[in-house]
Amino acid sequence: MNTTLAAVEAHVSVDTVRAWCRRGVVTATKAAGRWVIDATSLAARIAIGAMKRPAKKAIAYTVETMTAIGGSRWTKAGHDRVYINDWAQYLPLEINRYNTGNISWAAWEGDTVANRQAGLLLGSLDKVWFDAADGKLHARYGYTESRIATREQVWAHVAAGIRAAIAAL
Repeated sequence: MNTTLAAVEAHVSVDTVRAWCRRGVVTATKAAGRWVIDATSLAARIAIGAMKRPAKKAIAYTVETMTAIGGSRWTKAGHDRVYINDWAQYLPLEINRYNTGNISWAAWEGDTVANRQAGLLLGSLDKVWFDAADGKLHARYGYTESRIATREQVWAHVAAGIRAAIAAL
Protein backbone atom coordinates (compact mmCIF):
# COMPACT_ATOMS: atom_id res chain seq x y z
CA MET A 1 0.00 0.00 0.00
CA ASN A 2 1.26 3.53 -0.71
CA THR A 3 1.62 6.42 1.73
CA THR A 4 -1.62 8.12 0.69
CA LEU A 5 -3.75 5.04 1.32
CA ALA A 6 -1.92 4.37 4.57
CA ALA A 7 -2.55 7.94 5.74
CA VAL A 8 -6.26 7.68 4.98
CA GLU A 9 -6.51 4.35 6.78
CA ALA A 10 -4.57 5.56 9.83
CA HIS A 11 -6.29 8.99 9.92
CA VAL A 12 -2.94 10.80 9.90
CA SER A 13 -1.09 12.94 7.36
CA VAL A 14 1.04 11.53 4.56
CA ASP A 15 4.07 13.19 6.19
CA THR A 16 3.40 11.22 9.38
CA VAL A 17 3.30 7.95 7.43
CA ARG A 18 6.57 8.84 5.67
CA ALA A 19 8.16 9.56 9.07
CA TRP A 20 6.94 6.18 10.34
CA CYS A 21 8.57 4.54 7.32
CA ARG A 22 11.88 6.35 7.80
CA ARG A 23 12.00 5.54 11.54
CA GLY A 24 10.97 1.91 11.05
CA VAL A 25 7.71 2.28 12.99
CA VAL A 26 5.96 0.42 10.16
CA THR A 27 7.48 -2.15 7.86
CA ALA A 28 8.07 -0.46 4.51
CA THR A 29 10.39 -0.65 1.55
CA LYS A 30 11.20 1.80 -1.19
CA ALA A 31 10.31 0.86 -4.75
CA ALA A 32 11.06 3.34 -7.52
CA GLY A 33 11.52 6.10 -4.93
CA ARG A 34 8.13 5.51 -3.26
CA TRP A 35 7.30 3.81 0.01
CA VAL A 36 5.47 0.47 -0.13
CA ILE A 37 3.95 -0.19 3.29
CA ASP A 38 3.08 -3.59 4.75
CA ALA A 39 -0.66 -3.59 5.61
CA THR A 40 -0.24 -5.85 8.66
CA SER A 41 2.44 -3.61 10.13
CA LEU A 42 0.27 -0.54 9.52
CA ALA A 43 -2.72 -2.21 11.20
CA ALA A 44 -0.55 -2.94 14.25
CA ARG A 45 0.58 0.71 14.38
CA ILE A 46 -3.02 1.92 14.13
CA ALA A 47 -3.98 -0.39 17.02
CA ILE A 48 -1.15 1.03 19.15
CA GLY A 49 -2.28 4.56 18.35
CA ALA A 50 -5.88 3.72 19.26
CA MET A 51 -4.78 2.54 22.70
CA LYS A 52 -2.94 5.81 23.37
CA ARG A 53 -5.65 8.07 21.98
CA PRO A 54 -7.92 9.55 24.63
CA ALA A 55 -11.66 9.36 24.22
CA LYS A 56 -13.04 12.09 21.98
CA LYS A 57 -14.68 14.97 23.74
CA ALA A 58 -18.15 15.91 22.66
CA ILE A 59 -18.20 19.07 20.59
CA ALA A 60 -20.62 21.56 22.13
CA TYR A 61 -21.58 24.59 20.09
CA THR A 62 -22.41 27.18 22.74
CA VAL A 63 -21.96 30.90 23.10
CA GLU A 64 -19.17 30.23 25.61
CA THR A 65 -17.20 27.88 23.33
CA MET A 66 -17.58 30.20 20.35
CA THR A 67 -16.31 33.20 22.29
CA ALA A 68 -13.49 31.05 23.72
CA ILE A 69 -12.18 30.38 20.19
CA GLY A 70 -12.24 34.08 19.36
CA GLY A 71 -15.82 34.85 18.37
CA SER A 72 -17.53 38.17 19.05
CA ARG A 73 -20.95 38.06 20.67
CA TRP A 74 -23.70 40.22 19.19
CA THR A 75 -27.20 40.64 20.53
CA LYS A 76 -29.80 42.89 18.96
CA ALA A 77 -33.47 42.78 18.05
CA GLY A 78 -33.99 39.38 19.62
CA HIS A 79 -30.97 37.80 17.92
CA ASP A 80 -28.13 36.26 19.93
CA ARG A 81 -25.16 35.43 17.72
CA VAL A 82 -21.43 34.93 17.94
CA TYR A 83 -19.61 36.09 14.82
CA ILE A 84 -16.38 34.35 13.85
CA ASN A 85 -14.63 37.30 12.23
CA ASP A 86 -11.31 35.54 11.60
CA TRP A 87 -12.80 32.49 9.88
CA ALA A 88 -10.04 32.47 7.24
CA GLN A 89 -7.60 31.10 9.84
CA TYR A 90 -9.40 27.76 9.55
CA LEU A 91 -8.65 27.43 5.83
CA PRO A 92 -5.67 25.50 4.47
CA LEU A 93 -4.61 28.83 2.95
CA GLU A 94 -1.28 30.49 3.62
CA ILE A 95 -0.95 34.13 2.64
CA ASN A 96 1.81 36.72 2.73
CA ARG A 97 0.85 40.33 2.17
CA TYR A 98 2.59 43.50 1.05
CA ASN A 99 2.55 46.48 3.42
CA THR A 100 -0.37 47.79 1.38
CA GLY A 101 -2.44 44.75 2.36
CA ASN A 102 -2.42 43.18 -1.10
CA ILE A 103 -1.59 39.49 -1.36
CA SER A 104 2.05 38.91 -2.33
CA TRP A 105 2.11 35.09 -2.13
CA ALA A 106 -0.44 32.35 -1.46
CA ALA A 107 -0.67 28.57 -1.11
CA TRP A 108 -3.76 26.36 -0.84
CA GLU A 109 -3.16 23.01 0.89
CA GLY A 110 0.58 23.49 0.42
CA ASP A 111 0.44 24.21 -3.34
CA THR A 112 1.23 27.71 -4.57
CA VAL A 113 -1.77 29.45 -6.10
CA ALA A 114 -2.24 32.73 -7.91
CA ASN A 115 -2.81 35.75 -5.72
CA ARG A 116 -6.10 36.39 -7.51
CA GLN A 117 -7.34 32.88 -6.66
CA ALA A 118 -6.41 33.42 -3.01
CA GLY A 119 -8.46 36.60 -3.02
CA LEU A 120 -11.38 34.74 -4.59
CA LEU A 121 -11.12 32.03 -1.92
CA LEU A 122 -11.28 34.69 0.79
CA GLY A 123 -14.30 36.20 -0.95
CA SER A 124 -16.16 32.87 -1.04
CA LEU A 125 -17.65 33.48 2.39
CA ASP A 126 -18.95 36.80 3.61
CA LYS A 127 -19.83 36.05 7.24
CA VAL A 128 -19.65 33.11 9.62
CA TRP A 129 -21.69 33.00 12.82
CA PHE A 130 -23.16 30.81 15.50
CA ASP A 131 -26.84 31.40 16.24
CA ALA A 132 -27.70 30.72 19.88
CA ALA A 133 -31.39 30.32 19.02
CA ASP A 134 -30.91 27.22 16.87
CA GLY A 135 -27.45 26.14 18.12
CA LYS A 136 -25.98 25.91 14.60
CA LEU A 137 -23.15 27.44 12.62
CA HIS A 138 -24.16 29.56 9.66
CA ALA A 139 -22.38 31.21 6.77
CA ARG A 140 -23.37 33.73 4.18
CA TYR A 141 -21.68 33.04 0.88
CA GLY A 142 -19.75 35.82 -0.78
CA TYR A 143 -19.99 36.93 -4.38
CA THR A 144 -16.82 35.28 -5.65
CA GLU A 145 -15.85 31.69 -6.24
CA SER A 146 -12.38 30.40 -6.99
CA ARG A 147 -11.50 27.66 -9.41
CA ILE A 148 -9.37 26.18 -6.60
CA ALA A 149 -12.33 25.36 -4.32
CA THR A 150 -16.08 25.92 -4.35
CA ARG A 151 -17.89 27.97 -1.72
CA GLU A 152 -19.17 24.74 -0.20
CA GLN A 153 -15.65 23.34 0.07
CA VAL A 154 -14.42 26.54 1.71
CA TRP A 155 -17.34 26.39 4.16
CA ALA A 156 -16.56 22.71 4.91
CA HIS A 157 -12.96 23.64 5.79
CA VAL A 158 -14.11 26.48 8.04
CA ALA A 159 -16.71 24.33 9.82
CA ALA A 160 -14.16 21.55 10.37
CA GLY A 161 -11.63 24.07 11.68
CA ILE A 162 -14.14 25.50 14.14
CA ARG A 163 -14.98 21.98 15.35
CA ALA A 164 -11.28 21.23 15.82
CA ALA A 165 -10.74 24.51 17.70
CA ILE A 166 -13.60 23.70 20.07
CA ALA A 167 -12.31 20.16 20.58
CA ALA A 168 -8.90 21.60 21.51
CA LEU A 169 -10.39 23.70 24.31
